Amino acid sequence: MAISAALVKELRERTSAGMMECKKALVETNGDIEAAVEYLRKAGMAKADKKADRTAAEGLIVIETSGDGKKAAMVEVNCETDFVAKDDNFQSFAKEAASIVLNASPADLESLMATKMQNGDSVQDTIKGLIAKIGENMSVRRFVIMESSEGSIGSYSHGSRIGVLVDMTGGDTELAKDIAMHVAASKPVCVSAEQVSPDLIEKEKEIFSAQAAESGKPPEIVEKMVSGRINKFLKEITLLGQPFVKDPDSTVEKLLKGKNAAVVAFSRFEVGEGIEKKQDNFADEVMAQVKGS
Repeated sequence: MAISAALVKELRERTSAGMMECKKALVETNGDIEAAVEYLRKAGMAKADKKADRTAAEGLIVIETSGDGKKAAMVEVNCETDFVAKDDNFQSFAKEAASIVLNASPADLESLMATKMQNGDSVQDTIKGLIAKIGENMSVRRFVIMESSEGSIGSYSHGSRIGVLVDMTGGDTELAKDIAMHVAASKPVCVSAEQVSPDLIEKEKEIFSAQAAESGKPPEIVEKMVSGRINKFLKEITLLGQPFVKDPDSTVEKLLKGKNAAVVAFSRFEVGEGIEKKQDNFADEVMAQVKGS
């Protein structure tokens, strides 16, 4: 049957698919626009599945907080390029995903993926639709929910690439933000030395012991050297032991005590951290093309 331009236009407006894809869908479904919508959705999901193994190490960190400051959610949503991270559709999806995490408190990523969005589709299906539309692999990589019963939640975003949540008792909103900013800049591993993994301490002790032993000093001196280095190491990686980023003459611990405040926990996300990015070698790529021609 003949497919009218008006029908193609209507399908394009409903699906955002290309003109030729819309026309093909309508031809395949004999002009049934509802069947054509379903046809395009299935085709889009098939394309999305093919892109699922591509590395997505760019993206956004989005933070949503409750009106009373007692609860916050932080989500990392990934894509393949910084260009797509700036796309309005991608950013709107990421913001709504963070809002869902804040309000629905899903137990895990699987639960989040099954949650319905405003468009009526699940988060998972919405991602697949975006992949088909924009042409890049995307994913919701992780999220964290922080809730405080006695204190408040401080947050800080460094652009859209680093986000921090801090659960703090005492102090005020400005201090909570300052501590979150410090965490963003200084990347502590945990709040205090008591929370550092014994395995990590033992590993560092072995390294320091081997280094100190090469000095040729007596065992008791070596022991003191190792103890001193371990103490320095713990100060470097713990929030309380670090010099405060806005006043290096004072530690975070002293700052908090002076404000009668304490940090219960913190969480720091950075876009793409820990994801092994594909490294393209341009020279090898050119050689491969030459050999193939």
